[in-house]
Amino acid sequence: MSAEPMVGGLAVILCEPQLGENIGAVARAMLNCGLTDLRLVNPRDGWPSEPARAAAAGADIVIDGVRLFDTTEAAIADLQHVYATTARLRDMVKPVMSPDAAADRMVAETAQGGRCGVLFGRERSGLTNDQVALADAAVTFPLNPGFTSLNLAQAVLLIGWEWRKRTAEPMPAETVPAISPPATHGDLVHLFAHLEAELDTGGFFHPPEKRGHTIRNLRNLLTRANMTEQDVKTLHGVITALVQLRRRG
Repeated sequence: MSAEPMVGGLAVILCEPQLGENIGAVARAMLNCGLTDLRLVNPRDGWPSEPARAAAAGADIVIDGVRLFDTTEAAIADLQHVYATTARLRDMVKPVMSPDAAADRMVAETAQGGRCGVLFGRERSGLTNDQVALADAAVTFPLNPGFTSLNLAQAVLLIGWEWRKRTAEPMPAETVPAISPPATHGDLVHLFAHLEAELDTGGFFHPPEKRGHTIRNLRNLLTRANMTEQDVKTLHGVITALVQLRRRG
């Protein structure tokens, strides 16, 4: 897998994460989005962590590049712009942004040469008030108010995906090449004639005065299908088979 590290990409700072498996899942989510700068503040189970590497599922470039810090302040010391993820603000006044609005701002700040990072808290209790206070703005996820719980990797992926959408090269549109060439309008006219003749024989057009309107609807339907030559041949075969079945009946 190409690591595709992004120069000037977001730093992801996990404050006192508890489980190595969660750190590994975060690393995997980060590399999905082209991010590699993972910083840990006092991981409970220490570092390095084999469970983290296993859970990273091949995101070794992130795991190998992890940096450890004793304090949140030290982890963000080189960053000009810091965002804190939180379910809600408690007893403080700070800008609150959605992930997409925050990503817009972070991309703009990075384009101007700034370095940005996002703080994520402990799995059970999130960031402390003191950690949130270090950030320039808070990021909250507009989830179901009755159940806002996210695991750590999910939260990182939501932020990382918003970043990725704004910084990755556009994905070119791809069309699976048709095995059979497109049908010509002559092919379609022949199909219309075959279908309409058999529908006439079967008494489909009733009442007769609606025949023209019904035929136009059928032709529009078939034209919208963008059929191939093989599609037209298949429909001819279907019509013929149904007619033969009717005659045998």
